[in-house]
Amino acid sequence: MADDDKLFDVSGDRQDRCAIAIMAKAPRVGEAKTRLVPLLPAEDAAALSECFIRDAAANIESAATQAAIDGYIAFAPADAEEEFSALRAPSTRLLPSRRPGLAASLYDAAADLLGAGYGAVCLVNSDSPTLPTRILAAAAKALIPIGDRIVLGPAEDGGYYLIGLKRAHQRLFEDIAWSTPRVFGQTEERACELGLSVTRLPLWYDVDDSAMLQRLRADLRRPDGGVELYPAHHTSALLRRLFPEDE
Repeated sequence: MADDDKLFDVSGDRQDRCAIAIMAKAPRVGEAKTRLVPLLPAEDAAALSECFIRDAAANIESAATQAAIDGYIAFAPADAEEEFSALRAPSTRLLPSRRPGLAASLYDAAADLLGAGYGAVCLVNSDSPTLPTRILAAAAKALIPIGDRIVLGPAEDGGYYLIGLKRAHQRLFEDIAWSTPRVFGQTEERACELGLSVTRLPLWYDVDDSAMLQRLRADLRRPDGGVELYPAHHTSALLRRLFPEDE
C-alpha cells in the first residue's frame, strides 16, 4: 500500500472525527450478488457489486463535506487489496479484514478504527447505493456528544444498513441471527443489555434480490432524480447499459 494510502496516521488527533467504513466483500464473479442471478449473468452481478462499492465510497466522500468524516473500505478477503484500490474514492482508505465471518469483521473494523484514535466509527453495508448523504452525516453527528451510545440504521428486511459506535462493544455482534429479520431487534436488545442509548436513523433498503433491484431501477428513473437519493452515478450508468429500456 502506498504511503499516502496507509491505514492509520498515528500522529493525527482523530477524537473529533468519525470513520465511516463500508463493509465489503471482493466483487468476484460467481461470489458477488449471487441472489441476482439468473436475473443478471454472474459477470453483470459482480459488476453491479463493484458499482455499489464505488458509489458508497463517493457518497461517504460527499458526507465528509457536511461532517467530520473519514472514509474507509473494510474489505474481505485480506488479499483483495488490489481489487479494492480500483474502487476507492480519492480520499478513501483501505482496511483489510483480520478474521472471517460477518460478526468478527464488524467488531474488528470497529476496534481497529477506534483503536487508531477515532472518536466514533460507523460501519455501513455496500448494498444501499442511493442512501441519502444526509443520513451518513447525521449518523456521524449523532455520535459527537459526550457519552457512550450507538446509532442504528434499520433496513426494511429487518437488518441494519449502518451501526455507529463510540466504543468497540463485542456484545453488540454476539448471538445475532445474521441474515434474518431478527438482526435489528437483537442488536437493540444487546444495546439495552449494555445500557447504551440507541439513536435510530430513517428506514432504508438493501439491494440484494431481484425485487429490490427493480425498486432501485425505479428510484434511479425518477424524473427529479430522487431529490433525497444519492445519485449513484456508477450504478445508474451500469443499469442503463444492462436495461436500456430504463433510458
